Amino acid sequence: MEKLETLLGLARRKADIDKASTWSDGAKTYLSELKAEVDEVNEEVAKQRLCFLEDELGDVLWDYLNALVALEEEEGINIANVLARACNKYHERISGIEKGESWQEIKIRQKQALEHEQANFEQKKHG
Repeated sequence: MEKLETLLGLARRKADIDKASTWSDGAKTYLSELKAEVDEVNEEVAKQRLCFLEDELGDVLWDYLNALVALEEEEGINIANVLARACNKYHERISGIEKGESWQEIKIRQKQALEHEQANFEQKKHG
């Protein structure tokens, strides 16, 4: 986790640099780059070149973290919440599968919980 925190810190530093650049369009830039990097990962899997594959996977992680930092600024997301939601979501899914539930059943239940959470948020926002 220490390396992830280091990389996130570098992404935050990069965000400050991006504010003064003309090439960056914030999250849109990094989300677009993320798609391209995933394609490069697939190319390296096919070529079976481990060091290149690891490097490209690092690029995917870099662009993802940069997108998170940009979305934190642009949309007000909380990166800690993103990580907590991911941990909770996949813990629930894996635990459910271990208990005999289907992935799809769990996903439907989780989507309904998100819809309920959003409705409560909207109600508080407008109420």
